[in-house]
Amino acid sequence: MNRLAHSAKTFAMVMLALGAVACSGTDKPANAPADSLAIESNAKSAEAFEVKTNIRYVDMDSIVAGYTLAQEIQSQATVAMQDLQAKQRQKESELATLGNTIQQRAQNNGYLTRENYEADMRSFEAKQNQAQNYLMQENQKVQQALAVRDQELQDSIHNFLVDYNATHRYDAILLRAAGIYFNPALDITKEVVEGLNKRYSQPSAADALLKKK
Repeated sequence: MNRLAHSAKTFAMVMLALGAVACSGTDKPANAPADSLAIESNAKSAEAFEVKTNIRYVDMDSIVAGYTLAQEIQSQATVAMQDLQAKQRQKESELATLGNTIQQRAQNNGYLTRENYEADMRSFEAKQNQAQNYLMQENQKVQQALAVRDQELQDSIHNFLVDYNATHRYDAILLRAAGIYFNPALDITKEVVEGLNKRYSQPSAADALLKKK
């Protein structure tokens, strides 16, 4: 009887052990598909992230600083404005000399009649107006010439980016100034500057306008 009870107890323990092994075995296959699904889900998430971030950005200040055309336009603008300022100083000097001459003549009783004095003053005012009109026209010419060059610069950058993106096929190329933060890995400024300089050719017509100044 005791032997039978002992055998039954042993059998029960063996069955429990086998059940534990069976449960352990079924856990593995049950978890395996879940792990596979998690890996697949992560892959899809990474894939979706890449699709969503199919954009790049450029820093326009860096492009202007590094692009040869932009540097030339800036240099020409500086020369043109310096030339305009020199012309302004020249006109101011001429008017100051004429005004001092009239004043000294009046103080030294050099005018025999009031009519003569008033005639010189009218001549002075006329030359003053002529100088103002001349400087205004010169300024307009400079501004128009610079506007032509600036448009040329904008068109050059825009056209290059259009051609550049025809190959790279980004969803968008943004200006750095348009956002607060961009991942530096999305910056293509250096590549764009190199590409712009590589295909740059000297302008002629608009450049001539500034050289005449």
